[in-house]
Formats: sequence, structure tokens, C-alpha cells
Amino acid sequence: MYNTILVAIDGSVISEKAFEAAIEQAKAWKAKLHAVYVVESGLFTDIPADSKLEIMYSLLEQEGNAALDKIREIAQKQNFEVTTHFEQGHAGDTILSTAEKLNADLIIMGSHGKSNIDRILIGSVSSFVVEHSKVSVLVVRS
Repeated sequence: MYNTILVAIDGSVISEKAFEAAIEQAKAWKAKLHAVYVVESGLFTDIPADSKLEIMYSLLEQEGNAALDKIREIAQKQNFEVTTHFEQGHAGDTILSTAEKLNADLIIMGSHGKSNIDRILIGSVSSFVVEHSKVSVLVVRS
């Protein structure tokens, strides 16, 4: 039985499919549903802080807020409540720490992110979460 479900969102089509699956699971289990968007700030740790970095982060923040707005809209159309979280850090670690803070007993996420380049550069977030999670993980494929 699942009481709290966390779904990872990145603005991709596959993460929307993951969100749809999360709503189905949350309805079936009568569980609370949370969605998290993570700005991968680990990519910027070695870059000196300047206005370009602030602009890049601002754009990523706008992208994340737009993705969460879309998720809230989908939930509202289905008369379902979702609590959203905007985080920054290493995506895999942050998804896991958010799940732990929420005491989530299921994590749902897409099988891959927005681009295959992300997968090459930072590795597969879904693989990382599956490997390190202490709770069940449902990976939705495209």
C-alpha cells in the first residue's frame, strides 16, 4: 500500500506520462501526490559566479516553474490535488532526499530526461534513483 507518492518532473513528454501514471496510482491507493522539479545545479559548481550564470539559472528556474504549472493544470483538470516542490542540486540525490523528507513510499519517474545529451553528460537520473532508492520506484517508458 502506498500513502505518499513522489513523481519527478523535468518538463519532458515522458515526465508528463510519468505524472499521468502517478495520478492513476495515487487515485488507486488514495495516496498523497507530490511532484518535484530539480534544477541540476551541480553542473555549475565549477563555474565562477557572474551575470551569465545568474541568467542561466533564471532561465532554468522559469522552465521549472512552467513545468510545475503544467502539472498543476493537469491535476486540476482531473480534480486531483498535487503538492509541487522546486529544488536544486544533483537531480538523483535531490529526488531521493525529497522522497525521504516526505516519507514517500513510491517514486515515479520517466525512463529518460529531455535529451540524450543529458544522459551522456550526467548519467541516467532514473538509473541512479532505481539503484539508490530505499523505496519502490516505478519507471515509465515512452
